[in-house]
Amino acid sequence: MNEDLSRKRLGRGLAALIGDLDRPAAPSEQMSVRADRSAPIEHVSPNPRNPRRSFAESDLEDLTQSIREHGIVQPVVVRTMPDGHYEIIAGERRWRAAQRAGLAAVPIVIRDVTDRVALELAIIENVQRADLNAVEEAQGYQQLIDEHQYTQADLGQVIGKSRSHVANTLRLLKLPDHVRSLVTDGSLSAGHARTLVTALDPAGLARRIVDEGLSVRQAEALAQQPARQESAKAERHAAAEKDADTIALEKTLSDALGLKVSITHGQRGGDIKIRYSSLEQLDTICHRLQRH
Repeated sequence: MNEDLSRKRLGRGLAALIGDLDRPAAPSEQMSVRADRSAPIEHVSPNPRNPRRSFAESDLEDLTQSIREHGIVQPVVVRTMPDGHYEIIAGERRWRAAQRAGLAAVPIVIRDVTDRVALELAIIENVQRADLNAVEEAQGYQQLIDEHQYTQADLGQVIGKSRSHVANTLRLLKLPDHVRSLVTDGSLSAGHARTLVTALDPAGLARRIVDEGLSVRQAEALAQQPARQESAKAERHAAAEKDADTIALEKTLSDALGLKVSITHGQRGGDIKIRYSSLEQLDTICHRLQRH
């Protein structure tokens, strides 16, 4: 399947794509679709590259009980592997619950796709169903970037999210492992995690958020305090050494950007610093720089 066609189809959303499963695909799409069938449950296995790693015990138990009473309503979407068994593209939670319910077979829909498309579908399904935590979502995006040369704009179009959402989510991967584990187990929300990205001591602030039950707004205020104190101290020191022309240029740039700009320079060059207070402001700066 060529890259443009894949992204166009996937950009319509998983629900539309799954709805196409009962319609034979055109030969140009290089993808075969077969009728629904049942497969022995032991012949179906999860995709080891699925970004989703955690499954809530309570949700699994509820689904298991439902399957015992009503069976599996929605088939598991799979692809055929070289050994004749099947790898799950979408529906791993249903497959896990079916195992718990003691089913010998599961209904499947076969979609023969590449590794790249299988990963795209897994991410899209989980994101649209809100099944991924923020760290798993970021790891899934990073997989597509590393393995299939996606840009952040491509991801936004395929996943159905804004480019800024993709960029802000990917920044969560910069957090320390311990902090990311708190997001994974639900101790920290995605909003808290985004606040921690710009904190001077993300691990320390994460502990305070969990111990004191801080809101996202409270966490944002604490994250900004040290940076503001350091900035004020540096600005007072630099202001004493700057000439009138430098100060005037700082004001001109600050007025143009709507953000605080600081300039330092010497015989071997200098620095321009733009102060932002939120990831949205950083995203705006990046957009402006990329247009030139």
